Amino acid sequence: MTDSPAGELKKRSFSIAGHRTSVALEPEFWIALHAEAREERLPLTAIVARVDQARGNRNLASALRVHVLLRALGKAAPSF
Repeated sequence: MTDSPAGELKKRSFSIAGHRTSVALEPEFWIALHAEAREERLPLTAIVARVDQARGNRNLASALRVHVLLRALGKAAPSF
């Protein structure tokens, strides 16, 4: 699926709500987020911003992982 060693995180940087932030996730989570962005015809930044807006006190990387998991399970996004 990927050429990365097991457990290697991939870092991406985004500009969200007027500030720059970086998120490190396993490649499989980035693949799922990119797929969601393609399906919804949105830029990846829009997906990340939507999760960021709803995450509450959870850190962004954790919120993105939970988002991907719940989407894979066919469940509604949580209200963090």
